[in-house]
Amino acid sequence: MKVPLLDLKAQYQTIKKELDEALIKTAESQYFILGPEVEKLEKAMCEYLGCKYAIGVSSGTDALLVALMAIDIKPGDEIIVPTYSFFATAGVVSRLNAVPVFADIDPVTYNINPTDIEKKITDKTKAIIPVHLYGQSAEMDEINAIAQKYHLKVIEDGAQAIGVQYKNGINVGNLGDIGCFSFFPSKNLGCFGDGGLVTTNNDELGAKLRILRVHGGKPKYYHKIIGGNFRLDAIQAAILNVKLPYLDSWSEKRRVNANHYLKLFISSGLATEPGKIEFSEKDKVLLPKAVYSDSKLKNYHIYNQFVIRVQKRDEFRKYLSDNGISTEIYYPVPFHKQECFAKLALNYSESAFINSENAANQSIALPIYPELAVEQIEYVHSKISEFHS
Repeated sequence: MKVPLLDLKAQYQTIKKELDEALIKTAESQYFILGPEVEKLEKAMCEYLGCKYAIGVSSGTDALLVALMAIDIKPGDEIIVPTYSFFATAGVVSRLNAVPVFADIDPVTYNINPTDIEKKITDKTKAIIPVHLYGQSAEMDEINAIAQKYHLKVIEDGAQAIGVQYKNGINVGNLGDIGCFSFFPSKNLGCFGDGGLVTTNNDELGAKLRILRVHGGKPKYYHKIIGGNFRLDAIQAAILNVKLPYLDSWSEKRRVNANHYLKLFISSGLATEPGKIEFSEKDKVLLPKAVYSDSKLKNYHIYNQFVIRVQKRDEFRKYLSDNGISTEIYYPVPFHKQECFAKLALNYSESAFINSENAANQSIALPIYPELAVEQIEYVHSKISEFHS
């Protein structure tokens, strides 16, 4: 049996007619940059996320970049980021000649550890970028309390978390000063290329983000500030307008698949319970845990990835691959070990990022996409059992 990590063709087939019509409609309109489809998407996103402003941009990376530009980050400013994340989280800070300051993660959620944030604050610190990694919210109550205490801005990196709700029922993207999302094709809500979104409930930031998106010009050709070419293509917005109504059902199917994995691992004795952070004699697999699991919440975890931890990961991955199962290792090199940040890494002790390094060395993502069949999940589990036997 073949089990891909992600099967975008399967999703496409379920809504092919609607997507094809949207593509043709956009082609016939000859309106390709911003325009009515983007405006429609922005309005729909405000309603879905519960935010005042939603501005379509060119990618999730550019969403982070324009967010930092909007809060006037200058060269030498320090921005606290988790050392375990996709490169863009730290890369955009360096692109503005600011300094990414690395913090360790929580070993259960893989999100930035609030306790480590406060240890890293200096008089140069201007903002915190918590990442809602793998589809679960960071601990925003504690993060916002720290930000308020030290007068810092909070930029949420929700690239993997659209539709995620925090424990108070508020969608991520509304919990900081600016929220940033990605519509990369592999995301729960993906377009047919690159695309992104920035959100805010602040009138001044909303207006500034919209101007920065078009080179800082308002009106056209008149520039009081310098922005960039961060515009969302109409064709990507058209695709997203078709997909958005399906998002919650897709996320729910991911949760169903995740729960099936969890039950199989526990009932077979490969794991004892979700959320453990150390291997015991009984635990062959460490399972993810949905921390904010209030039954009243609709989207507390969307499982953009289903990440487990195993020992002998390379052998484990090869065994699954040899049996037709695709997996992925996300972020095997934390920021503090990246060559481009070597000088920054000198500021930290060897044990400063133990949780991030454990995640980088042991974590692996299993297939979890909505169209995944029960038989495929059970096949994945059976091969993992074989490996450990």
